[in-house]
Amino acid sequence: MDTLPLAYDWILLLDADEALTPELIEEIRCALQNPEVNGYSIRLQMYFLGKVLRHCDASFRKLSLFRKGRGRFECRLKDQDPSMADIEIHEHVVVDGPTAELRHALVHHNVDSLSRYILKHNEYSNWEARVLLQPEGAPGAVRADLLGTQASARRWLKRNLYRCRVPRLCSSSIVMFLCLGFLDGAPGLIYCAFQAVQMFHSKAKIYELKYELNSGLKTGRN
Repeated sequence: MDTLPLAYDWILLLDADEALTPELIEEIRCALQNPEVNGYSIRLQMYFLGKVLRHCDASFRKLSLFRKGRGRFECRLKDQDPSMADIEIHEHVVVDGPTAELRHALVHHNVDSLSRYILKHNEYSNWEARVLLQPEGAPGAVRADLLGTQASARRWLKRNLYRCRVPRLCSSSIVMFLCLGFLDGAPGLIYCAFQAVQMFHSKAKIYELKYELNSGLKTGRN
């Protein structure tokens, strides 16, 4: 975004499995005329195994529309490696200046097989474990704040839930219950179960990283 000769004043970020609706297109056309806003967050309407998820904590927002030169991806992990897949690009865009929310949703169809979905989220947990071991407040990152934006509140809840001093499997099960996946039928229950498993994987990998760090300190290794 910083080096390409972009022809237009606004950037819209879309994944290959996301689609604009006619209502969202018209809303974007109107939003671009507002000179006082530099970015807009758009709600995702998630389809999983052919069903729209209305619960499951799947209806989150992404700041996907912003003025050229005013938005950048936050970088929460400097030494990312190939085992962490494409997680950084799915992190938040930080916009310089005022932002607003669009009302209509962006349609997101999960087109991966469940085998690919499981593999990808196992890779994501490698990244998440490393990030959650870092101190909070990295320069330029979205701040964790329960009373802030949806992104800030989700980050606050996740970080504090990972600190919860209950058995790791138990806390993951709590997440699955609180997301109310059963209200979306079998697809919702499967989706929430996968989220709980990913959380369990991340917490286990945090434990592993701490063990490796402590073992290195005890043996004098760098």
